[in-house]
Amino acid sequence: MRKLGFIALTGAILATTAGVAEAASTIRVSSWAPPKHGMNSIVWPSWGKCIADATGGSVKVKVEYGLAPPPQQPDVVRDGVADATWMFHGYNPGRYVLTKVVELPGLGTSAEAASVAYWRIHQKYLAEKNEHKGLKVLALTSHGAGIMHTKKQINTLADFKGMKIRLGGGVSGAVGKALGLVGVRVPAPKVYETVASGVADGVFMPMETKKSFKLKEVAPFSIIMPGGVYYGSFGLVMNPAKFNSLSSSEQAAVDACSGETLARTAGKMWDTVDAAGLIDAKAFGNTIVTASDAMTKEFYSMVAHIETDWIKDAAKKGINSKAALAELRDIARSF
Repeated sequence: MRKLGFIALTGAILATTAGVAEAASTIRVSSWAPPKHGMNSIVWPSWGKCIADATGGSVKVKVEYGLAPPPQQPDVVRDGVADATWMFHGYNPGRYVLTKVVELPGLGTSAEAASVAYWRIHQKYLAEKNEHKGLKVLALTSHGAGIMHTKKQINTLADFKGMKIRLGGGVSGAVGKALGLVGVRVPAPKVYETVASGVADGVFMPMETKKSFKLKEVAPFSIIMPGGVYYGSFGLVMNPAKFNSLSSSEQAAVDACSGETLARTAGKMWDTVDAAGLIDAKAFGNTIVTASDAMTKEFYSMVAHIETDWIKDAAKKGINSKAALAELRDIARSF
């Protein structure tokens, strides 16, 4: 009898455990950067731990790779191939206008400050315009200041004229046009081979790419423009149907771990990997200089129209674009 009772009790425990396992939900995150990239080694794990802790393990996060190229990430989530992803808005030209608010040249702050300010501005001005239709926006973030990385040394901005430079899209594309260079459009994972093969003479990307995409090996010259050549807007998004499949308490946990909390985490990550990229590039022997006062003045004169154009384009979307931009800069610069 005792043996039968033990077996019955063990069976009940196993059945309960199996029920918990079956009830657990997994949020499958599609990622397009290398596994060691900060988004995959810092941001998604932090978000996953926050959610797992808040739900008692009933919701877990799993990062998966190779599901689609970077430009197709929004569709991967809309179609339910994955449950969440991070997307660079510039890979979808014409679709995202308001997101450029954080990308304009000259912000001059850390990525953390930019990301927190960006999220607050999104909530106040941008969200209601629904540029991310069909997606649940978990957070928005910006990488650190864009840097000019080239195969050969650049002495004047005129040297860029006619050069083939990889640009990610968004505001960086407008900057490239203002400088008279020939833009090369390839996703970030392809930049190394694009420069190494001679298809491009350089790239405009943040400092972290010296390490994460090994640009130190193929683009050893860099110019840091005070204020930043541009910044880069990313959205961390989720499939609404997947979110709605969670219980109300699980949804609350996802929301609590997202928003400004997630934006701040991502921003800190960008700052951390930028610092690591700079150290790595210097150790590798790269030449990194800060633009002179004269070059800086010339640069901002050449790109001034980009801000004016965005203010007009965003106003057509029905927002107070001047106020949104001014508020973003105020929040970020006083962070």
